[in-house]
Amino acid sequence: MHYFEFSNKDTTIYEQSSSLNAGLDEILEIRKDVSQTGATVDVSRILIKFNLGYISSSIVSGLIPEPSKTTRRGSRYYLNLYDAKSTGLAVSQSIYANPISGSWTMGGGHSYDNPITKEGASWTYRHGETDGGLWTAVSASGGQWYSGSGFQEHFGFDHKTTDVRMEVTDIVNNWLSGSIPNEGFMVKRSGSVGNAHTGSDEGSTERYGNLTFFSSDTHTKYPPTLEVVWDDSKWNTGSLSALSQTNLEDMVVYMKGLRPEYKEKSKTRFRVVGRERFPDKTYSTTPSNLTVKYLPSGSSYYSITDAETEDVVVPYGTGSLLSCDSTGNYFNLWLDGYQPERYYTLKYRVVSGSGTVDETDQYFEEGFTFKVTL
Repeated sequence: MHYFEFSNKDTTIYEQSSSLNAGLDEILEIRKDVSQTGATVDVSRILIKFNLGYISSSIVSGLIPEPSKTTRRGSRYYLNLYDAKSTGLAVSQSIYANPISGSWTMGGGHSYDNPITKEGASWTYRHGETDGGLWTAVSASGGQWYSGSGFQEHFGFDHKTTDVRMEVTDIVNNWLSGSIPNEGFMVKRSGSVGNAHTGSDEGSTERYGNLTFFSSDTHTKYPPTLEVVWDDSKWNTGSLSALSQTNLEDMVVYMKGLRPEYKEKSKTRFRVVGRERFPDKTYSTTPSNLTVKYLPSGSSYYSITDAETEDVVVPYGTGSLLSCDSTGNYFNLWLDGYQPERYYTLKYRVVSGSGTVDETDQYFEEGFTFKVTL
């Protein structure tokens, strides 16, 4: 299962304009501006927060399992940021996410406001200049965050722009367990509180380029999300028979009862059927092509892509394993986090004979499409 939570607030804070609030910008930036001589280095950092209320209550009720990086049935968490044409990434590099220590206000400013908006979080202030609350006793601080084991995750870039899918399970677990309050993520290059411009990626004179991502105020379909992934598959075949290895080598996959539209935030079950392409002729009261058999357990997956852009929403993996009951194969889908008025395509992958000389790995992309509506 993949569940998506949208951010409830985000902003960029800029060292160069230390009182500037940019809470309503459509773009989040991790900048690094180096003067020609290297004497001046100015950076920016991202603040982003997600409401964990529904996730927390779903863990209590058993809908979502407890967070775990090591248990297959545990839930794992990913911070998704979508590239908005980052520039100048000339070297391999990493960005880091740490939990913010202390409250902050998103604010209603833009980076291009003239005069600048000073109410809301900035490099210097948590809530704005009028409130006067500094991040630290040092005025030019750039925020505060927890560090150490369990309080930092990272994501690497290799000379090119890309969307970010950073695992943040340990940080979210600390929030859900009550070890620290949830004030959101600080996302930045390596550097220290106060940004002393030492040998860190932020403080060195090396030019790393400027990373840009869509914010929660974007008019595109790419706002930041917190993705929850867990294996919700169940396997109880009843009296059904398995597709044989010979059947699997030449089969077709189709769906039963796929509707053209589903409501946003609905929870639904999709039925999937695999059968041999040319059933053997038999004398029976039931046509052989109507006899349901089940796909391989633990190695049959679904994937979901945006029908227009082909962006992958749900990848093949342990969070997208097919289930089976006495009626046949299926999977459940929560449509929270899917953009309304958009079309999505379902695809399937079936691995059989895994780890043997007879292994097959087949993909079925027959154009099973549905629309999410308001």
